[in-house]
Amino acid sequence: MMLTRPVAASDANDWERMRQRLWPAAPGDHASDIAAFFDGDRRDPAEVFVAADEAGRTLGFAEVSIRSHAEGCEPGRIAFLEGWFVEEASRRRGVGAALLRAVERWGHSQGCAELASDADIDNARSAAAHLALGFTEVSRVICFRKPLSEVRSSSQ
Repeated sequence: MMLTRPVAASDANDWERMRQRLWPAAPGDHASDIAAFFDGDRRDPAEVFVAADEAGRTLGFAEVSIRSHAEGCEPGRIAFLEGWFVEEASRRRGVGAALLRAVERWGHSQGCAELASDADIDNARSAAAHLALGFTEVSRVICFRKPLSEVRSSSQ
């Protein structure tokens, strides 16, 4: 038995722990984002869902926002799956699919016609999960960066 529901303040520690596993960050970074969410900053993410077992143990989460544009989608209100995580021991048991259904229902209720997501180009497990749950791959991208710390200004 599993329940998916909107995140509650009582889930903050579990949500922070899972966020840290999905997106490693400096101590406290996720806690401040979570506090802002519960204080009413509901833009990114706009909503968060958790999945819990019959004992109340949190198994995963999904964060969703609304964007005006997403790769491969018609411009407008687009639900965007910003983050999706399932504990290792609970994977391949329907937890991710249940979270995605909650996100889909929420997106539909918000007037969104499409749901978009992304994954790192080398994250084959995430790509496979997206494809298995009905997403269609629309593009691939490699991002680059170059530090400008040693560039001299033109006046020197």
